[in-house]
Amino acid sequence: MTVRHRRTTAVDSLDLDLGHGVHALLGPNGAGKSSLLRVLATAAAAVEGELKLLGRDPRRPAERLEIRRRLGYLPQTFGMFRGFTVRECVSYAAWLKDMPNRGALDAVERAVDQVGLTTRLDAKYRTLSGGMRRRVGIAQALVNNPQLLLLDEPTTGLDPAERDRFHALLRQLSATTTVVLATHLMEDVHACCDSALVLCTSRKVFLGSPQDLEEAGGYAGVVAGSARAGHAH
Repeated sequence: MTVRHRRTTAVDSLDLDLGHGVHALLGPNGAGKSSLLRVLATAAAAVEGELKLLGRDPRRPAERLEIRRRLGYLPQTFGMFRGFTVRECVSYAAWLKDMPNRGALDAVERAVDQVGLTTRLDAKYRTLSGGMRRRVGIAQALVNNPQLLLLDEPTTGLDPAERDRFHALLRQLSATTTVVLATHLMEDVHACCDSALVLCTSRKVFLGSPQDLEEAGGYAGVVAGSARAGHAH
């Protein structure tokens, strides 16, 4: 699959097959991480190649709608209506995903509990700290119990205790969910990820386990090796 923005190739000829588990997405700024997540979230289209999400083709409107009902997405820049309460923010996400009203109320409370914000359910979004707002973003991505969970820098702004809680949550989800976690923190990778994909200058330069990544020289070593190979060409 190839993704382009105007004349710039954001993701070049990526071949990827991900199953259940937590998959780290790593790479320097501008490597194509957010562009890839936007395509996987059906917020943007791949320009070339074939893409199947949850066994469905996102180019077909009816299948794209089914994919969106089954995925959760936290973009790198997340915002909500400032006058909404935490409950209303997550309820709005449930409504967007066509969740039945009967089950949505319980689902909202469950998702908010998963991120440790139950005591702030009726607090206004505008009164929350940056870390709490990030946790609301994670909750709205979780509310529909997604089969595909896409998270772009979700631990930014979380304190160490909340980061540990988040890692434990992802480990719990990994048995039944495909999680793609874009991060710049190796702590995230070692704490909860089953595999790591490294993009550099829009191309895949590594895919393997966190242990394999360390044996290949770590993230910095892989990126530096890719840069040297690029200069050699």
